Amino acid sequence: MNSNDEDRDKRRRRRNPFDIFGFDDDFIRDIFNDDKIMDDFRRMAEEMMKMFSSAQPGRPIVHGYKIRFGPDGKPKIEDFGNKSIKSPEGEPIISEEREPLTDIIEGDDDVAVTVEIPGVEKNDIDLNITQDNIEIKVDTHQRKYHKKLELPCDVIPKTTRATYKNGILDIVIKRKEKKKPGSGYKVNIE
Repeated sequence: MNSNDEDRDKRRRRRNPFDIFGFDDDFIRDIFNDDKIMDDFRRMAEEMMKMFSSAQPGRPIVHGYKIRFGPDGKPKIEDFGNKSIKSPEGEPIISEEREPLTDIIEGDDDVAVTVEIPGVEKNDIDLNITQDNIEIKVDTHQRKYHKKLELPCDVIPKTTRATYKNGILDIVIKRKEKKKPGSGYKVNIE
């Protein structure tokens, strides 16, 4: 058996999907200290491997994961990029439509949303706002994006301001009710 065959055998026997990134279970566990996160990472790595194996020549794949920590200290994982869909025969295929990377920041008076949708013109963007969600669609010959976001609070759609520059769509919407400060108490530090 030559070294190429040995390398191929090692790749086939790989038990940990994070090996492709150079991470092992202990590394991930030390960072997140949570078995559920390990399961999520394993699922993400398996989804990425399926996506790569069903890739079609000449069609780009954009896919990633955004990890942020919520107010409860727990990580929240969000996908972005090409969606994986099933063909009529039931086989996984990569959709041309992409889910853009998004960020929602809840302020005292408004909600700010940032959406990355490069490669399009501002008049290609279809933006619809309701009191509790946002839907963004782009359907051009070269790029297709779609994202539906649930807002963290009710907003007033008619107050929406949106700007698009250098592939970044920034949206600011007034909240229906001002954010109430947390019910805490001042602690004197000794």
